[in-house]
Amino acid sequence: MKNKELKIRISERRLNKVRLYAVRTDKSMTQVIEELIDSLPTLEIGNSSSLREASPTTNIVQ
Repeated sequence: MKNKELKIRISERRLNKVRLYAVRTDKSMTQVIEELIDSLPTLEIGNSSSLREASPTTNIVQ
């Protein structure tokens, strides 16, 4: 898998919160953010315009 770069604007308070958490858990900020993203439910786009939660083994369909 090829890595991509993500640039975001974030408040200094939130940035410091992520930095502190990363240091205390001996992880990089990238690891912290990736773990948070991985913990989000997988969403599936169905025939309707609404999004619904999919089973963990279901990929996002577009």
